[in-house]
Amino acid sequence: MTTRPLPPFARIVEGLPATVPFVGPEQQERDRGRPFAARIGANESVFGPSPRAVEAIARAAQDAWMYGDPSTYDLRGALAAELGVEPANLVIGEGIDGLLGLTVRLFANPGDVVVTSAGAYPTFNYHVAGFGARLVTVPYRGDAEDPEALAAAAREHGARLVYLANPDNPMGSWHGATGVERLIDALPEGCVLCLDEAYVEFAPAGTAPALDVADPRVIRFRTFSKAHGLAGLRVGYAIAEARLAAGFERIRNHFGVGRVAQAGAVAALADRGHLARVVAEVEASRAEIARIAAANGLAVLPSATNFVAIDCGGDGALARAVLRGLVARDVFVRMPGVAPLDRCIRVSCGRTHDLALLEAALPAALAEARAALR
Repeated sequence: MTTRPLPPFARIVEGLPATVPFVGPEQQERDRGRPFAARIGANESVFGPSPRAVEAIARAAQDAWMYGDPSTYDLRGALAAELGVEPANLVIGEGIDGLLGLTVRLFANPGDVVVTSAGAYPTFNYHVAGFGARLVTVPYRGDAEDPEALAAAAREHGARLVYLANPDNPMGSWHGATGVERLIDALPEGCVLCLDEAYVEFAPAGTAPALDVADPRVIRFRTFSKAHGLAGLRVGYAIAEARLAAGFERIRNHFGVGRVAQAGAVAALADRGHLARVVAEVEASRAEIARIAAANGLAVLPSATNFVAIDCGGDGALARAVLRGLVARDVFVRMPGVAPLDRCIRVSCGRTHDLALLEAALPAALAEARAALR
C-alpha cells in the first residue's frame, strides 16, 4: 500500500509537540485495566450537581436535536442578574479552558510575550504555545503566585497578557482583593490580566476584588465545573468590559455551549441552597484531608479551593513515588509538576468513603515511597 505524503500543518503547529495538559483518569484506568475506587484527583465536585440542574438537563435532553442558543441569552441574563452586571459584560464558553484559548487568540500575536507563573495552570500555557506567543514565567513566592514578580515581568517584556489564578491551582493558596488590585494597577499599558477565579466560591470573603466592568485591564474567568458540579457539561464564563466582551464575538464558537449545558447551568445558578451545601461539604472535607495527613506525619497547605496540597516532606521524587503508590491502590490523585511545588500531592475534596480509601492507602504508599528512595 502506498503511503501518501502528509499535508503540511501550519508553521506554528509544525513546531509544537503533541501535548495533553492532563492525562484523564479514564485513560489511566484503561492503561491500568481497572477503575479507580476513589476519583479525587481532578478537582471535580464529587458532591454532584444541583438536583434542579439534573432535572433541567433531563428536560432539555428531549430537545437535544436543536442547537443551543448561540447568544446564550437566558444564561447571560441569569448571570447578569446574579452578578449585578449587564449581559454585554459576559462571554459564555466551553469552560474556562476554552475561554482562555480565545483570550490568547484575541490579544496575543505570534511572538508576543505572555506572562504566567512556573507551575501554574498548564492549559493556559498550552494555548499560548498553540497561538505562537512567547511564554515568560516567574517562580512562585513560597507556595503562592507572586503578583509583584508577574507585574515586573510584564513591564520588562511588554507583555500582552498576564495569567493569575486566585485562588491558585495547584497549591490552593490565595491573595486578598487588595493584592490583586495592586497587580492590575502595576501592569503596563495595553496589558490584560487573565484572572482565573475557578475556585472563588470556596475562598474566604475578601479574596475577590469587587467587580468593575468599566476596567478593560482585567478579564475574570469563572466556571460551573467546580462548585456547581457541572464539569462534564463544559460551561464557563468571562466577565469583562463590554468592548472586550464584544471582541470575543469575532472569534468564539457560537454553538460551542449546547442546549443541554445552557439549561443545566441556568438551573444550577438558581439553586443557592445546593451551592451552600457543597461549600460546607468541601470545608469539612478539607479538614478531614488535613487530619489524615497529620496522622501520617505530613502537613497540608492552607487551601481556599476544593482540593488540598499535602506536603510529602521531601522532594518531587518522593511525592511522585507516593502518588504512584496511591494510584496502585486505586486512589486517583495528582500533583504539581514544577519544583519546589512538586514536593506535594494534590488531593481533591471527597465524600466520606473516598477519604476513607485515601486514609487506608496513604500509610503504605508513603512507607513504600520512602523505602524505595533510601
